[in-house]
Amino acid sequence: MADDWQDDRIGSALKGTNPTVLRRLDAGFAVIGDVQFLPGYSVLLTDEPGVERLSDLSRGRRTAFLADMDRLGEAVERVCRRLDPEFRRVNLEILGNTDGFLHAHVWPRFEWEPPDLVRRPVWLYPAENWCDPASALGPEHGLLREAIGRELDVLSAPTG
Repeated sequence: MADDWQDDRIGSALKGTNPTVLRRLDAGFAVIGDVQFLPGYSVLLTDEPGVERLSDLSRGRRTAFLADMDRLGEAVERVCRRLDPEFRRVNLEILGNTDGFLHAHVWPRFEWEPPDLVRRPVWLYPAENWCDPASALGPEHGLLREAIGRELDVLSAPTG
């Protein structure tokens, strides 16, 4: 059974009860993914309940959301590049086919992935990857969480 925060990820983030939140950004929440079969997988959640798609936001809020997506993507990239010499790249996706709220996926990709999947969309991985307890977010991901959070802080710091 899902915890309450999983039933309302945005509302729980706004209340401060979503344990996956890494940082509050300008137009959303950077969260670490529930699964970590690709270590560093993160998600940007909108901070506006009821928003289902990017086009539901005003132009200014869209720009802010996309800038947050870019910031989270760069933070994940920096951390994964430091921690794993086989880091390849980051994939950024706004899909919205399953969850009815605006969110963006940040998927790190690695050379050690299976050869038939390494250059393909993450969604082609077997469905078991999303429910395998060995892939679930847990205490062993604490250092990864901290590192991504620190990079977000660096990337959010005023320049000049």
